[in-house]
Amino acid sequence: MTTRQPAIAFATAMLLLAGCRPSEDYPSRPIVLICPWSAGGGTDRVARQVAVLLERELGVPVNVINATGGAGVTGHTRGALADPDGYTLTMITVELNMLHWRGLTNIDHTYFEPLMMINQDHAALVVRADAPWRSLADLERSIREAPGRLRASGTAQGGIWHVALAGWLESIGLATDAVTWVSINGAAPSLQELLSGGVQMVCCSLPEAQTLLEAGEVRCLGVMADQRSATFPEIPTFREQGSDWTMGGWRGLALPRGVPRDRFEVLAGALSRVASSEEFRRFMDNSGFITSIQGPAEFASSLAELDRRFHDIMISEAFQSVRGARFGPYVFPYFLAGLLGSVFVWLLVRGELRPSRDAEPFSWNLLSRIALVLGWILGFVMLMDLAGYVIAGVVALVVIFRALRVSWPWAIGLAGTIVPLTYQVFAVVLRVPLPWGWFGW
Repeated sequence: MTTRQPAIAFATAMLLLAGCRPSEDYPSRPIVLICPWSAGGGTDRVARQVAVLLERELGVPVNVINATGGAGVTGHTRGALADPDGYTLTMITVELNMLHWRGLTNIDHTYFEPLMMINQDHAALVVRADAPWRSLADLERSIREAPGRLRASGTAQGGIWHVALAGWLESIGLATDAVTWVSINGAAPSLQELLSGGVQMVCCSLPEAQTLLEAGEVRCLGVMADQRSATFPEIPTFREQGSDWTMGGWRGLALPRGVPRDRFEVLAGALSRVASSEEFRRFMDNSGFITSIQGPAEFASSLAELDRRFHDIMISEAFQSVRGARFGPYVFPYFLAGLLGSVFVWLLVRGELRPSRDAEPFSWNLLSRIALVLGWILGFVMLMDLAGYVIAGVVALVVIFRALRVSWPWAIGLAGTIVPLTYQVFAVVLRVPLPWGWFGW
């Protein structure tokens, strides 16, 4: 035996022993909490409060990611298809019971393991403080005089607040599109649009409008509930004003299907302690959110029942104009695929695809540039939810142009023209829901 053999045997034994360590404790690294709606809105505020308290319970960071776009499709899909390892949570919302009935996705509540329902809030109708309407009757009169003239928002096309407004219109004998709905991903940016004059009313929950209500910048004409809110006792219900229509939404936490049972129990126990904490209750009360706690089994039963109810609502004839946007979420990628295919056919017909004598021979440099282009196409898809379509698109396109040896001035100029132009066409004109990201575009 040589002198090296004992050392090799010792090293091998150490490696084998290292491989026999007990499995890692859970959780041992940061947890992601996906929020399908914009920062600053009600869902985002609840998600961030839960994240803070959950961090204390679990001893690891809990990071909230706003995966917006597609009327809630982006965030819910990302959460449903995440690795079932217990490190990705989703703040699911009532839109989960609606999106698949609208034909926007096949993701529904069965893709998730429900952990806990957090709250339920009713819809409310908010206008600017200087608006001419002092009551629901005043607003109804204006809508009847000029159907389609007034604009409203609060969420994406076909979202819960859109359905709430359309349901009220239908209940008083008006068409569900008697008020033009402007699709915006969340209550916070919708309220900003209200203040700037882009829309005349916003349908959302009272907690989402609380700051502006307290500042006196907006006025609430009514809440779609059976009883007045304890936090806003001065705001009348729709029922008090002659309408029997009620509608609200819910928020809760869920895991993707297939998470190991021991990890599920750890999270369920931690959330139970969070929900029963004085700090959480105080936050919900002070913010005007109605606390409605349901454990895993009860929450799962509620999801199934609500799914059946929204099926009946969304497929009804009265809601056909609400059910879907004019253009589906895949119109943009289909357009790009068609455009690329057309360019390929055109080049093929012209014979431009035949290699020329002075064509660059295959090399590692060429291969690396091809990989860079493909990598940034994938990077664009991954970055778009976080940074927004415009920022991610400009960065990706500049890198791709440079990989194709386009000069810096031309690369920046072309990217800075093409991306905002396509955003205007698809997001503004055609109202295709594209991710807003950091700066709202």
